[in-house]
Amino acid sequence: MEFLSKLNKRYATKVFDPAKKVSEADMEKLLEAIRLSASSLGFQPYKVLVVEDPEVRKELRKVAWNQSQITDASALLVFAVNYEANEKSADDFINLIAKSRNVTTESLSGYSDMVKGTINSLNPEQFENWVSKQAYIALGFGLVSAAVLGLDACPMEGFSPADFDRILDIKKLGLKSVVIMAVGYRSDEDKYQHLAKVRQKKEDFFINV
Repeated sequence: MEFLSKLNKRYATKVFDPAKKVSEADMEKLLEAIRLSASSLGFQPYKVLVVEDPEVRKELRKVAWNQSQITDASALLVFAVNYEANEKSADDFINLIAKSRNVTTESLSGYSDMVKGTINSLNPEQFENWVSKQAYIALGFGLVSAAVLGLDACPMEGFSPADFDRILDIKKLGLKSVVIMAVGYRSDEDKYQHLAKVRQKKEDFFINV
């Protein structure tokens, strides 16, 4: 019940207290939880940028509808998809599996073929849609984990991805910003924290088949 209580307490924080910073220990826990996120094939076709530099965040705020969360939260996480993932990326992934599980890459040839087959079967639009979905799964892990840790967070799509990519200079890495998450502690001035949580009733939400 404590877990559900924390989820009930969480909300998309609109006003952060800039004076309150997340401890290094809690930030490490949050990032580790995101790293452990589920991902199709285990491929993790995205990176997470942890943006703490105040000057960079000022520039990002200008291309994010001037939303205060960008600069006032303790940290800003940018989930950026690897839209250039290819067979080399698949080989790197297979090598990581082999090293992590102490097996040969040859023994993973069937799985390697499946991963490469998945990548090669998608056109560019389908591929970007697929990798974006994986980033959103990681975002979900981040939101839940923040709540469990007693942190406040806000998932955000209200920004210019192209401008974020330019400011963060990540196109050279084959990355595109897709969604962001501000993390910190709510301000006493955020009126939204006092509003009742609105969700469908479970009898209307769940369909038993």
